[in-house]
Amino acid sequence: MADDDQQWKIPTIVQELAATGRDELPSRYVVCDHGRPTSAVASDDSIPVVDLSRLSSGAADEAAKLRSALQNWGLFLAVGHGIEPALLGEMMAVTTNFFNLPLEEKQKYTNLVGGKKEHQLQGYGGDMILSETQVLDWSDRFYLNVEPESRRLYDLWPTQPPSFRDILHRYAARCRELADGVLREVAKVVGLREEGCLVDMLDEKAVTYVRLNLYPRCPRPEKVLGFRPHSDASMLTVVLNNAAGLQVLRDGEWYDVPVVPDALVVNLGDTVEVVSNGLLKSPVHKVVANSESKRVSVAAFYTADPEREVEPAPELVSEERPRRYGSMKNSDYIRELHESLARGERAIDRVKI
Repeated sequence: MADDDQQWKIPTIVQELAATGRDELPSRYVVCDHGRPTSAVASDDSIPVVDLSRLSSGAADEAAKLRSALQNWGLFLAVGHGIEPALLGEMMAVTTNFFNLPLEEKQKYTNLVGGKKEHQLQGYGGDMILSETQVLDWSDRFYLNVEPESRRLYDLWPTQPPSFRDILHRYAARCRELADGVLREVAKVVGLREEGCLVDMLDEKAVTYVRLNLYPRCPRPEKVLGFRPHSDASMLTVVLNNAAGLQVLRDGEWYDVPVVPDALVVNLGDTVEVVSNGLLKSPVHKVVANSESKRVSVAAFYTADPEREVEPAPELVSEERPRRYGSMKNSDYIRELHESLARGERAIDRVKI
């Protein structure tokens, strides 16, 4: 057991807190007044829904819609992606079933190691905690490394529900096909000469993480955040979710990301912002809680080789558009992102020139 003076480093499982039915929230989850969620802006300028099947067939209007989505929002809702609704349903079902397991079963896959004194990225649990005053998110998470297969820690892959491993494997493979296609289009949007250059960054050494998220019902949703404002350290992130709650920041205002049946949310990550020299932006987003029901989501993060130096593409740097970002090894950047999250900061600010 951890020493008494280290207990603050061990986050409570939020699902267990919510199950008590108490209205009073632990102070560690209460966000300061200026950071509390507010009503999202209602707008006729909705987040675009892009049909990837039409895009792949060369539809010019769909390509224009994607370009607008990437330039104005940094994300879009993908339909026509070719992933069968049955597989999406299975992935959501095994995720929900995992979080419904008894706590003792889930704790077999904890992200706390070394006598619960150290936090590792992979595994089940909550936030990395760096200080006793850190405000925690109203959510539980389960990170797994899915690509390359040689880096999978199968001791952390649940055996319950029994179909979990097979479904996650198939889902990740199909999402990778989607990500490759979108990254080719992103390369065209920013004017890279080789449309495959971003896809090539997802080589055999690139790493894909999947994060399963549970946002339990909260008795006082106006006082907490399911996930604090952040951007992703990925090249691209693909999200499957079953309920509203995701919001994106645009021009200083928060907008709800709608839930469209069988659609996937696709957003740019910080790596694309850096490689594009700021032509495209990695969107800041957050998750708000609600008092009516829980929310479950599955996020797949496509990241470059941990040893790769991430920096602006030389062809996107010019006298008219000077270099706007430094370089950083990708593994260092991902580590910085998780530490920045704990501090309430953005990692990408560390590499801006």
